[in-house]
Amino acid sequence: MKCDVFGNDLPGVSITLDQGESVYTQSGGMAWMDEQIKMETNLKGGLMKGIGRMFSGESLFMATYTATAPNQEIVFASTFPGQILEFDLHKGEEWICQKSSFLVGEPSIHLNVEWTKKFSAGLFGGEGFILQRISGEGKVFLEAAGSVVKRELAAGEVIKVDTGNVVAFNRSVRYEIETVKGFKNIFFGGEGLFLTKLTGPGTVYLQTLTMQNVATRLIPYIPTSGN
Repeated sequence: MKCDVFGNDLPGVSITLDQGESVYTQSGGMAWMDEQIKMETNLKGGLMKGIGRMFSGESLFMATYTATAPNQEIVFASTFPGQILEFDLHKGEEWICQKSSFLVGEPSIHLNVEWTKKFSAGLFGGEGFILQRISGEGKVFLEAAGSVVKRELAAGEVIKVDTGNVVAFNRSVRYEIETVKGFKNIFFGGEGLFLTKLTGPGTVYLQTLTMQNVATRLIPYIPTSGN
C-alpha cells in the first residue's frame, strides 16, 4: 500500500492498493477510484457498533474497498478546509479524536465510540458526550480543520484549549473541562464559559479552526424566507 496526501487547504489522500489490499471509510467518503477496485458496504462490526459510530459522527454503514488487480488507486477527499493527518498505529496504541475526524483506514483499524468520563466534559466540551476511539494496527487518516499543531506534553504538563480545537490525543493524556474564572472573563472575554484541560504525558494535535466558529460567521449571511 502506498499513500500520498496532496493539496493545500482542501486536501485529499491517494492510496494505491496491491491486489487483495483493502481500506474502509464511511459511506460516501470516496472521491474517485480505478476500475479494478471492488466496493462492499456493510455494518462493519455489527449493528451496535454501527449505532455507536453514528453517535460519534460517522455513518451507520461503512464502505470497504478492495483491489482486485495490482496498482489500483483510490482517492478520499476532505470535507472541509484543513489538513489530513496520517497515523501508523501499533498494537496497543489508542487515540481519542474529535467527532467525525475519521477519514479512512485499513481494515485492521478499529473505530469505536468513546464516552467522556465526566458529565460536565460531555455537556460543555464542544463535541458532545461522545468522541471517537481509534485503535488497532495499520494506517489511518484523520481530518482536521484549519492548520494543525502537534504538542508533546511531559508528565503533569497542562495545556488549556478553547472548545473544539482539539483534534486528537494519546490515551495517556487526561481530558477535563474547567470553568473560566472571573465574572468579566465569562461575560466579556469572548471565549465562552469552559476550556478543555489536557494533562500529559502524551501527544496532542490541535487545530486552528472549528466548524462551530465557521457556522457562526456564516449564519448572518444565509438568506432566510423573510428576506
